[in-house]
Amino acid sequence: MAVLLKKNPIDILFLGITAIASLSVVLFIAGILYILFTESSESIGKFGILQFLFSLEWDPVQELFGAATSLFGTVVTTVISLMLAIPIAIGIAIFVTEISPNILKGPIGIAIELLAAIPSIIYGMWGLFTLAPIMSNYIEPALQKSIGKVPLVGMLFKGTPMGIDLLTASIILSIMIIPFTASIARDSFNLTPAVVKESAYALGATQWEVVKNIVLPYSKLGVFGGAVLSLGRALGETMAVAFVLGNNHQITSSLLDAAATITVTLANEFTEADTDIYLSSLFNLALILFVFSFIILATAKIFLLKAEKRYSR
Repeated sequence: MAVLLKKNPIDILFLGITAIASLSVVLFIAGILYILFTESSESIGKFGILQFLFSLEWDPVQELFGAATSLFGTVVTTVISLMLAIPIAIGIAIFVTEISPNILKGPIGIAIELLAAIPSIIYGMWGLFTLAPIMSNYIEPALQKSIGKVPLVGMLFKGTPMGIDLLTASIILSIMIIPFTASIARDSFNLTPAVVKESAYALGATQWEVVKNIVLPYSKLGVFGGAVLSLGRALGETMAVAFVLGNNHQITSSLLDAAATITVTLANEFTEADTDIYLSSLFNLALILFVFSFIILATAKIFLLKAEKRYSR
């Protein structure tokens, strides 16, 4: 207290404002969690946490609700989108920083940033009216004729190609999250000391060897951070997925079937919730998504801090 009294009043005011701004973030998170838990208490009391989490039922008529089908769709679309987006984003970052001529670096960088600025509903409309017909008429039949005949793997491509399915939704998500990973990976690659790369080239290393043995290891934490940011975006995306996923509450082995995610279920059914238990179950879904996202991002952050400490040593 005595130290604060000795400080300049402006410094004290600045300290107070920044402290309030920092604490407000914690208060916002706590407030959101409290509201979600309060509004979903009726659903938790009727179905229980574990029963609701693993139940396959979603029947508003009989007032039977479960999160398993929506959670399945959320996990599948997120995982597939990351599998598609991360290699492409890293490739873009490598080309921009290590291969591209200077005249192309600016336009490509601007294009990546513009891609991130496109509203999600535009992606959804483009996916519904452009990508979905292409998927149903060309890509999905081709996948069925080729990969679909491979044992076990072929199960992923059974069914009638409609273009409104898990695969199309995952592709839309991957396009949306590419700019985030690519931008952060590009900035991380640019932090690699030029003298280290020049030394490798002087020793006879090829461009591929420099990227593989120097740039990527040096920048791996930044690339991981970009992937985590993309993961958070993919988990919470709503409108783009709602256009091309359908709202079919089922767990399917085929990527060509319609499904549901937590965000799509909330967007499509919130206005239709005409009973207290129905509305409470939707809030319960939102609570699960909140906790699920928090656990994943917190785990990734812990992993990132441990890796950073190990790397710094």
